[in-house]
Amino acid sequence: MDSVLPSPFFYVGKKMDYTPYSKIKYYAECAPLVEGLGYKLVDLKIVPSKTLTKISAIITGTDPTQNIGVNDCAKVHRVLLTRLEALLGTEETTMELTSPGIEHNLKNAAEFSVFTGREVRVWDKTVNDWVSGTIKAADDKKVILVSDGTEKSIEFENIAKAKFIYNK
Repeated sequence: MDSVLPSPFFYVGKKMDYTPYSKIKYYAECAPLVEGLGYKLVDLKIVPSKTLTKISAIITGTDPTQNIGVNDCAKVHRVLLTRLEALLGTEETTMELTSPGIEHNLKNAAEFSVFTGREVRVWDKTVNDWVSGTIKAADDKKVILVSDGTEKSIEFENIAKAKFIYNK
């Protein structure tokens, strides 16, 4: 019996998952603090080990076109690290705080709502190609992109990956 191989251009990757921010540990305690400083908390990861707890966080501006610099990160780092050390009950921590960067890959589908107004491209498995546009809206099931006045709704289960579009 002959086996049928998929086309070399067929992307068989997994779907993009939606993890509500309410499910990310300590996010609810930290996001209002970051927002009070004029930023949005995009991601928060806490990895405890035997001797040191590693924390990584990503922040962005409230305006999608706002650039985040070193001074912005330093300002949030000081406040956020103090809060997390209190929540974790330890000072044995290390924290990396960054901006998304121009080449940011969206890993959690919940990020689409944070980046409303930004230009992105997503690999849509239903058309086996990149679809580009500006994020108009997103919920827990889909994102709506606008390109040349046309809206396209894409279910997260059909998105294999997503990235920012960098315009010089």
